[in-house]
Amino acid sequence: MRILIIGAGNTGRNLAIKFCEERHDVVVVDVKAEPLQELEAQLDVLTIQGEGANPRLLEDAGISKSDMLVAVTDSDEVNILACVFARAAGVEHKVARVSNADYIHHTQFDLKALGVDLIINQKEECAQDLFNILRMPGAVETADMLDGKVLAVGLKVHMDSPLLMGSLKGFPDSRWLSVIRFIAVIRGKEIIVPRGDTQFMIGDDIYFVGRPEDITPFINWAWPERSIFQKVIVAGGGNLGIHLAALLEKTESQIILIESDEDRANYCSGILNKTMVIRGNALDQETIENVGIVNTTAYVAVTGNDENNIIGCLVAGKLGASFTAAQVNKPEYVPIINNLSLLDRAVNPHLSMMSAILHFVRGKNVKAAAVLRELPGELLEVVIPEKGKWTGKAIKDITFPDGVVIATVLRDKVVCAATGDLEFTAGDRVVIYCAPKAAGKLDSLFKK
Repeated sequence: MRILIIGAGNTGRNLAIKFCEERHDVVVVDVKAEPLQELEAQLDVLTIQGEGANPRLLEDAGISKSDMLVAVTDSDEVNILACVFARAAGVEHKVARVSNADYIHHTQFDLKALGVDLIINQKEECAQDLFNILRMPGAVETADMLDGKVLAVGLKVHMDSPLLMGSLKGFPDSRWLSVIRFIAVIRGKEIIVPRGDTQFMIGDDIYFVGRPEDITPFINWAWPERSIFQKVIVAGGGNLGIHLAALLEKTESQIILIESDEDRANYCSGILNKTMVIRGNALDQETIENVGIVNTTAYVAVTGNDENNIIGCLVAGKLGASFTAAQVNKPEYVPIINNLSLLDRAVNPHLSMMSAILHFVRGKNVKAAAVLRELPGELLEVVIPEKGKWTGKAIKDITFPDGVVIATVLRDKVVCAATGDLEFTAGDRVVIYCAPKAAGKLDSLFKK
């Protein structure tokens, strides 16, 4: 596939790296020479300096020969216009990063009618990532699949877990095996694909897939000592903070939003319904003490300043917060935070946006993809074609490459357990986990 990326910032650079790893032909356009030079030194890509919405430059970049255009500059207008030109040039897939929510949610004007196939707002994607984490306390990470009908969850095995009582073949409570599908185990640096004789160990990160209504009771069973968040404090009333608080209002937790600017705090109060909005400095210990932190409190810092977010989480943790998470825009901070265990979770908006973009890459039978941060490999949503090589066959009769796991199937809006006797039919949407060692075999899986 030939992919044209407009914008060589954090997102554009990371996308270029990902696409090159998968051996796509990549062209990157940016107005600045320095990031393009860095990319050329690192990757086998073609770079062109100039304005990404200039039709002559796009023609020179080979837009008419491209299969996909991804516009991720800081300018909404440049991104949208690049997609409009791409549509005129016959590009099949067109993706635009759009920061202004008015472009996305306005009821009268539809960007998709102009040719934008996927509209990405990184704040909304990041808010969704944080919401998935907060609604599933104790999870290492989560990802939505099949339009939210299925969740993929990572969970650490604790010493009091009944998961330690036997192998999968002799599972202590077999009813869970009909609704939960284990897809991977991380033990140290090793990735294990679960089999019947697999036994879980203390400290393992286990990954499984199931319906949200099954996932929560399963986690409660697998981790008896787990407690839910009774209160969530959101530090920062920007677009990300507002969107996260609005999502959290769907839960039973008490939501408190702290914003230092008086006008912005009043705006947040008018937009949100169940959230208590407090004007104050989220770095001030007295402010945090006044909102009342207990051991069932989650503190999430989403201001525009990485350093303030990190410090705020450290203060909240010292005061007793059971979980701390921060928006971290600088990707170089993330490994430092993880290595030092400064926070429970650092979320990078660029990675959240990448996960939403990648599902356009695989091909026409692959409708979506999710990238889990801690689990190497990918989760894919594959549509079974009418005359595909799997159509009409039972799972037990198909030989899958080592490292490929069928997790679940959506048929006519009903989630079906991926048992051996289940036969694939045309139109089935299948969730597949593909370990890194099987990545090179993906193309052969999806060919007719």
